[in-house]
Amino acid sequence: MANIDLHGDGVDFSYILLDNYRNFGLSETELAVLFMIDHLLRQGNDLVTSDLLSLKMNLKTHEIDKILSGLVKNEYLSYETSDEGMRTSLSPLKEKLYKAFERTLAKDRQNLLSEQRAAALSRLYDVYEKRLNRVLSPLENDLIGNWLDAGYTEKEIRDALEDALSQRKRSLKSVDKILRSGRIREDIASEGYSVVNDTWNEDIERTIEIAKAKWINDEDD
Repeated sequence: MANIDLHGDGVDFSYILLDNYRNFGLSETELAVLFMIDHLLRQGNDLVTSDLLSLKMNLKTHEIDKILSGLVKNEYLSYETSDEGMRTSLSPLKEKLYKAFERTLAKDRQNLLSEQRAAALSRLYDVYEKRLNRVLSPLENDLIGNWLDAGYTEKEIRDALEDALSQRKRSLKSVDKILRSGRIREDIASEGYSVVNDTWNEDIERTIEIAKAKWINDEDD
């Protein structure tokens, strides 16, 4: 995930708070108090007291005192002391909100990647089955998925199939070798070496052939 300045102008504190306050067990009254505290802090009031809040809100001082006490207890609000005196801080709440925001971003990104991967796999399965004129076995499907996970693009996987077919080779073994060889050339050109092994795993080939035969036989039953 790209680095985001969670404490800068790029993230709207009010928006995240509105989106998450129920998950944090905050009431609408507490939400209004927090918004007013944030507003007063932005106006240059370092110390926001219940008396100051009561001047701005339709709440009594004793009601606000109780709310502030609960916010401090739940670590949503703090009063910090320095050489310049005491000041009100929403940093505890903002830290919690920004962490929740990061988790949401990470989850959304993972869901998007999963959707994109599924769509790419579906297109590749369709292309491979049409070009090979047969149904792929489950292990062959997995192999195509492994190519995507290894960082090969959908275009590279398509092109490798066409390259294999142009050489009158119709197995995924040939496609895999073409992909590996291309990656090795790229690595050597950019890094001077490659950690990719250009040797096809014969155990994989035998497993695919057995599974493919069973897959076809099962369809005939």
